[in-house]
Amino acid sequence: MATDRGQPGKTKRVLVTGHQGYVGSVTVPVLAAAGIRVTGCDINLFDRADFAPGGAVPDVPNIGKDIRDLTPADLEGFDGVIHLAALSNDPLGKLRPGLTQQINHEGTIHVAKCARAAGVPRFVFASSCSNYGKAGDGMIDETGALNPQTDYGRSKVLAERDLKPLADQDFCPVFLRFATAYGVSPRMRFDIVLNNLIAHAYTSGKILMMSDGTPWRPIIHVEDMARAFLAALEADADAIRGEAFNVCRTENNYQIRELAQIVAETVPNSEIDYAADAGPDNRSYRVSSAKIEKAIPGFRPEWDAIRGARQLYEAVKAAKLTVDDFEGRKYKRLAQLEALVAENRLDENFRRVGAVPA
Repeated sequence: MATDRGQPGKTKRVLVTGHQGYVGSVTVPVLAAAGIRVTGCDINLFDRADFAPGGAVPDVPNIGKDIRDLTPADLEGFDGVIHLAALSNDPLGKLRPGLTQQINHEGTIHVAKCARAAGVPRFVFASSCSNYGKAGDGMIDETGALNPQTDYGRSKVLAERDLKPLADQDFCPVFLRFATAYGVSPRMRFDIVLNNLIAHAYTSGKILMMSDGTPWRPIIHVEDMARAFLAALEADADAIRGEAFNVCRTENNYQIRELAQIVAETVPNSEIDYAADAGPDNRSYRVSSAKIEKAIPGFRPEWDAIRGARQLYEAVKAAKLTVDDFEGRKYKRLAQLEALVAENRLDENFRRVGAVPA
């Protein structure tokens, strides 16, 4: 192994799991622009979610394996792994609770152990601020209590717990606790909060609120997430080894009703509307970004909700988005997975039946 592998600025070859997804398809071009040779690992479950205003899904070499089937041999020669592949939201956890733990928790540890055995020096894990769960109105940092309210959040907490003991001088895992994602991507999602509010506003004129609007959420643009991965690859290992970092801007904590108001001011002729069963949501957290700003001084998110809402509005308008598009399987991960199981293209353990699509 070269002596400079894993040191700041020396990352040359990186594996990105989940590289064809919402975040991965934005991350790969950012890494490539920095001179990194990227290989992906994805079984392409969401090929229906192509979104032309977001650009093309990057065409890079793909191992094409389920992450549960990776071996150390698959990971030999890489300088870093960015681990994104996961069941990616709370409703998926309700669909198959055991699978959320199997893929998001046990699958993460499996990939990390393969990377460590293969001599990969850096492992960047996409964790989540949902780890904090029911934190209330006070500002919370990485020392705050972890109180996840969903199977998704619990899987991320357990993955962090079991990754930390793997850290040593030759293996540097780091946990990026991302705020709630938003923004335009080549593989779009409309089942996350700001994206969903914009889609509702554009297609129906209604900004549909599923809660009373009081919960706090930090948010982060998908492009800033990509830049955070790059920063974590290039940071001094001693500053990040075995550490968790909230990835957001402290000032980008919003109550859901504030996001709804931003959408109302962005999408013409739209108005806020509360669902009949809208009520309090106990998932509420405001997070501080002070730790990552100190550990990785060159990284700071660039986007805010106002700019992001404008980008989203222009994109859905260009795509001529319809209700059927964003409410159906095309852009909702749960609906797509349920359909793939019904079509016998996924088995009950969410393993591909047949060849992985190109």
